[in-house]
Amino acid sequence: MKFPCLMAVSDTHGNIASLEAALRWGVRRKVDTLVFLGDGTGDIAPACASSGFSAPLKMIRGNTDMDTGVPYADLLEFAGHIFFLSHGHLSGVSQDLSIIASVAQSAGADAALYGHTHIPGWQEIDGVLVLNPGSAGRPRSAAGASFATIECPPGEWFKLRFWEIRSGSLKDKTIKEISKL
Repeated sequence: MKFPCLMAVSDTHGNIASLEAALRWGVRRKVDTLVFLGDGTGDIAPACASSGFSAPLKMIRGNTDMDTGVPYADLLEFAGHIFFLSHGHLSGVSQDLSIIASVAQSAGADAALYGHTHIPGWQEIDGVLVLNPGSAGRPRSAAGASFATIECPPGEWFKLRFWEIRSGSLKDKTIKEISKL
């Protein structure tokens, strides 16, 4: 990656093989930080260990996670930006993104990253980037299993990319950029 790069992953739901593939890709691409946006917090440690992923990590608890030591929401300062991190279920993201955008804006964040819907996509709401990386474990869109990267060029808007985790078998997974969502 050319600029400081944040990797966003969500909703693995026990699909450690897909998470490992994404993390191995992250190691090769030298991503700077990983954010995990919930529903699979227990998948992170074994996937990091088996993939060799060791970049800084920030985790958020989702509605199916039982680890009470992981918060439902948090802020991350990264490359001169503030990111509001949430699984999204407490902000009603399945119906409307205005609440999560408003909460992020109130917290002084430039971006709100969330999961829960398992559908990758983004939009700008009142100057706030609102992004869902999709689901690495149980996709609900034609895009398939996915994650996102957010590059942060100094003085510029974010450079967003979505990546599909394709599989031929459990051990044969490849990562391909999704050109259209």
